[in-house]
Amino acid sequence: MKNNRSAIFFALLAAALYALNAPLSKLLLQDAPPAMMAAFLYLGAGLGMLIMSIVRKLSGRPSAEIHLSRKDLPYTLGMIVLDVLAPIFLMLGLSQTTAANASLLNNFEIVATSLIALLLFREKISRRLFLAIGLIILSSVMLTVEDASSFQFSLGSVFVLLACCCWGLENNCTRMLSGIDPQEVVIVKGLGSGAGALIVALLAGEALPALRLIPMVLLLGFVAYGLSIYFYVYAQRFLGAARTSACYAVQPFIGVLMSLVIFRELPDLRFFIALLIMIAGTWLVTKDQPS
Repeated sequence: MKNNRSAIFFALLAAALYALNAPLSKLLLQDAPPAMMAAFLYLGAGLGMLIMSIVRKLSGRPSAEIHLSRKDLPYTLGMIVLDVLAPIFLMLGLSQTTAANASLLNNFEIVATSLIALLLFREKISRRLFLAIGLIILSSVMLTVEDASSFQFSLGSVFVLLACCCWGLENNCTRMLSGIDPQEVVIVKGLGSGAGALIVALLAGEALPALRLIPMVLLLGFVAYGLSIYFYVYAQRFLGAARTSACYAVQPFIGVLMSLVIFRELPDLRFFIALLIMIAGTWLVTKDQPS
């Protein structure tokens, strides 16, 4: 029970840290191209956690954590490839939709994570969680369709949903590594995914961010990606992929509030209706208990 409560706390902490990503990245995207931005965010996560690991070793504090091995390679590679694609999709989405809309749409990651956990990894999903998934899908569709009469989709929202699908599969790959040292997972994930995204950005002809922006992007990556992933991986040890994703569902609402404060973006009525539906779905999913 104590481990379960600690895991829920760390999942919520991971959500709060990641909530910084959408609004602050939206600000930085004004002066940095999307794929390059994604690359430096993950590099910041990996480099920051690498520095923490070096400090831990120099301080002489022993670690009883398990290290990555050859049998973990398929999940490690899957995690890295998906983490190259997901933030690029998210940055593309942020460049074409509001930060508040993107923050709320991030909750679709719960749907993707839960369904993949059920279909591919055979985690048990309760009827309550299925109902919650249905509400979150409805809310996401409302935010994605620009004109209900013509069914024209917002390209920015579609990119955000693609990012959520990538992260849903990646969450399940990471779940298979949850027994490994979280610092090691974040270092491999951050440096591997960051390097991959950097190669994609350079091949696409994107320019490097301005020198003054790089420290800010790296710092945001360390906090919103590095520390968030670290606590998320730890929580998955005890909660599994679907339930950790459920606890993580609070982050879009924190992101929405930050976006409203920073950008003074006043969403339309459809946004608030979708918000209420998604709150209902999120409440149901966080009340779900493991069978």
